[in-house]
Amino acid sequence: MDGHQQVPTFAVLPPPAHQQQAQQQQHYAMQAAPPPTPQPQPLQHKYSSTAWNLARKAHLDNRMLTTKTTDVETEDGRISNVEAAEKIKDAWMYKQIRARRDEFTHYRQAMLFIGSWNVNAKGKEESLDSWICADWGPNGEYAPDLVAVGFQEIVDLNAVNVAVDNKTQQRSQFWVERLMATLNSPHNTRNDPNRQYFLLQQKSMVGLLVCVFCKAPHKDRVRYINSTAVGVGVMGMLGNKGGVAVRVQFYDSTLCFLCTHLAAHRENVTGRNQDFANVFNKSLFEIGEEATREAIYSGSMSHWEIGATSVNVIDHDLIFWLGDLNYRIDESMPTDKVLEYAETGKFAEMRKLDQLNVERAHGRAFEGFEEGVIQFPPTYKYQPGTDGYDKRPEKKLRAPAWCDRILWMALEPAHVQQLTYNRSEQPNVSDHKAVYSTMKITIKDVVRPKRAAIHNELMKLLDRFENQTLPMVGLDRVNLDFGEIHYDRSKSMPIQITNTGNVVAKYRFVPKLDENTLCKPWIKVEPPYGLIIPGDQPATINVTITVDRHTAQLLNQGREVLDDILILRLENGRDYYITIKAAYARSCFGMSVDELVMYSDPIRNVPLDPIKRAEKYDPNPSNALCVPKELWRLIDAIFEKGLQEPDLFVDPGDPEDVKKIRECLDTGAPFGQYKTLSYAEALLEFFSSLSIPIVPPTLFPTLEIDSQNIQSSARRFLEELPPVHYNVLLYVISFFREALVYRERNRLTAAKLARICSNHMAPPSSGMDDSTAAQRRSGMQLIMVHLLETNSI
Repeated sequence: MDGHQQVPTFAVLPPPAHQQQAQQQQHYAMQAAPPPTPQPQPLQHKYSSTAWNLARKAHLDNRMLTTKTTDVETEDGRISNVEAAEKIKDAWMYKQIRARRDEFTHYRQAMLFIGSWNVNAKGKEESLDSWICADWGPNGEYAPDLVAVGFQEIVDLNAVNVAVDNKTQQRSQFWVERLMATLNSPHNTRNDPNRQYFLLQQKSMVGLLVCVFCKAPHKDRVRYINSTAVGVGVMGMLGNKGGVAVRVQFYDSTLCFLCTHLAAHRENVTGRNQDFANVFNKSLFEIGEEATREAIYSGSMSHWEIGATSVNVIDHDLIFWLGDLNYRIDESMPTDKVLEYAETGKFAEMRKLDQLNVERAHGRAFEGFEEGVIQFPPTYKYQPGTDGYDKRPEKKLRAPAWCDRILWMALEPAHVQQLTYNRSEQPNVSDHKAVYSTMKITIKDVVRPKRAAIHNELMKLLDRFENQTLPMVGLDRVNLDFGEIHYDRSKSMPIQITNTGNVVAKYRFVPKLDENTLCKPWIKVEPPYGLIIPGDQPATINVTITVDRHTAQLLNQGREVLDDILILRLENGRDYYITIKAAYARSCFGMSVDELVMYSDPIRNVPLDPIKRAEKYDPNPSNALCVPKELWRLIDAIFEKGLQEPDLFVDPGDPEDVKKIRECLDTGAPFGQYKTLSYAEALLEFFSSLSIPIVPPTLFPTLEIDSQNIQSSARRFLEELPPVHYNVLLYVISFFREALVYRERNRLTAAKLARICSNHMAPPSSGMDDSTAAQRRSGMQLIMVHLLETNSI
C-alpha cells in the first residue's frame, strides 16, 4: 500500500433509513478508495453546509500575521522579518499541498453513533440498549466505529453544585461505567476483542458530560485527543449552562464533538443564540505544535497561519453538536395546540415554528450546521417514568418541544450522510426522551511518503526562485476613492498586485506606528497577506468599506471620517502606502431623534460638517418638529398600506425594499410600491439604529414593577423622558393602539408589541449586567403593555 501502514476493517454500513428494500450488506474494509463524490442525503436538509466556508472566513477576517521577532531594517532601507517570511511560505505550501491532497489521501467510510439525553439528575440501573444499540442490527453487524454520547443535568443544577462541582465527578463516573457496560456487554462483544470499545476521553462540567468511545481495531489510529469546557450560565461563566467538547484526530480527519445545555424558557431565544455563539467562539483546544502541523498537512485547517498552537471549533473537518439546546415551538402557537399536534403527529406544522429552524434560517444561530428532518414526537416535557407529556395539575403545563437535538457541520458536505435520526422511548426516568443518530462519515487516511514527496517537490520549486534576487511587485493603484458610501451597504475595490521580479514575493499588511490593527474597523482587507510566484497571474486584494450602525453614529457625532492609510509590506523589500477615501451619504439611520427634529429638509442635504451645518440651519429649538419627519413618513405609509397585514412587525420584510425605503427617507423621494412588512421592518431598524434610544439606558425603570404600582410607575417613566423622546413614544404607542384594533387579522397582541418596543426602543446599555438588564426589560414590557391598553395618556 505504498508504504502505508495496514489499517483495520471498519463497520458494516447499513442501508440508509429511507430505503425500504433490503440492500446487500457491504463490508467496508480499509482499502484504497477514490475521493468520494457527493451522495444524496437520506434525509432532506433545508440548510446547506456550504456556509462552512463563510463561517471559517468570518473567523479569520483581518487576522494579523503575528511573529515573536520584530521587523528589521537594513542599511539600504529594506525591511524584513525572517519569521514572517517563513510563515508566509508555509501558508503558500499549505495551499499547494491542500490542492493536491487527493494525490496522497485515501478516503475511508466509517460508522458514527451520536446520542444525547437530559437525565434530569436521575439515574437507575436500567438498560440503555434500546437507546445506544438501536441501530446495531440483530447480530451487532452494524456496530459503529465511533460512539459519542452527551448528557445534561447529571446532577441537580442547584447553587452548591454549580459553585463547587462536588457531585459531578461521581455522577460522571456512574454514566461512563453504564455506557462501557452497555457497549461491551457480552451480547455486543460476543467474546471478540475486536468488538470491544475503549473510552477515548470524557469531559464534564457541573451537569454536562460528553464521552467519546472508539472500537478496538481503530484505537491506535486516534491521536491528539483534547477537551475543553465553556460555562455560560450564572454571570455568563458558571457551568449550570454551557458546553463541554472533545476533539480527536481519527486517522487523518479531525472531529469535534460538543455537548451543550443552552438557556431555558420558551421566550428566551436570544439567550440561547448568545449561548451558542459563546460556546462556539470560546471553545479552544490547546493541541500543541505537532498536532497543529499534522492537521495542516492533512488539509484540515489553516489556523496555524497566525502562529498559534491551539484550534477552535471551526478548525475541524467534521463538527457534531448535540445536547439540550432548549429551543422550543414559537409562542405564536398556543400550548394546547402544540400538545394536540405533538400527540397527533402533526410535526410538519410544528417544524415551521420550531425556534431552532427559524433562527438557522435567519442566520442568527447554528449557521452552516445541518440537521435531519425531525420525524419523531417532541422529546420534552414528559412525566418521568411514563410515555405521556406532563399534564399534572400541580405542575406548570409546558408546551412540548424538540429541546434535544443533533446537528453537524462538515468541511466537505458529502463526507457526512445521516442514516437515522430518532428518539428512544427507553429509558424513561427523565422528563426528556433521549435522541440518537447514526451517520456514515468519510475520513481521510494520508499516505505520508507520497505527501512528503510532494512537499519536497514544492520546496525545490520555491528554493529555485528565492535564490535569484530580491522581490519586486507592482500595484495597479495606491489611491482608492470609494465615492459615496451608503448606510449598511458595502462597497469593494480591488487592488491588483503583480510580481515584477524574479523571486517569490511575500507581502502582508501591517499596522501603522503605535497602532495594533491593520486598519479602521469599517475597512476589511481580504486577504491580508499572500505570496506570488514569478510568472503567476496577479493576485487580487479586495478592500471593502461598510458603514454599519456604530460607524454611522461616530460619523454623525463628528468623531470619525472615512479616510485611512494601509501599509503593504513586501518581505525583504519596501513598504507601499495605500490611501482610502470615501464620502458618507448621510442617513437618518444612526442619528438621534433630538437631531432629526431640527431639520425639515431631507437628511441627505444636511452637511456633516458642523460649521457648514450652522451656516445653513437655525439651531433654535422653537423651530423643531414634534417628531422626526422620517418617523411620520414610515408610520403614515404603514397606515396607508393597511394595518391588517398578518404577522405585522413579526415577519421580516424584503431586505432590498428596506434599503430602498431608507434611501427615500434620506433623500425625500416618494415611496415606491413596497410591501407593508418592509415598511414595518424599516421602522424597527430605524429605532434600533438610533444613537440614543427612545428610552435611554440610564432611564427608569430599574425597580421591580407589579400591578399595584404600574400606573404611578408609568406616569413617572413618561415624566422622566426627554421632550422629543416623550413625543415619539406617545406617537408610536398611539399607532400601535390603532394596530391592535385589527389584532384578529394582523395577529398582534399588546404583549408582542411591548416586547418589540422594549427590544428596539429601550435596549440595555452595553455595560449593564444580565440581571439588571433582565429586570429592566421585564419592567419596561409591563409599562409598555399598560400604555398600550390604557386610555389615560
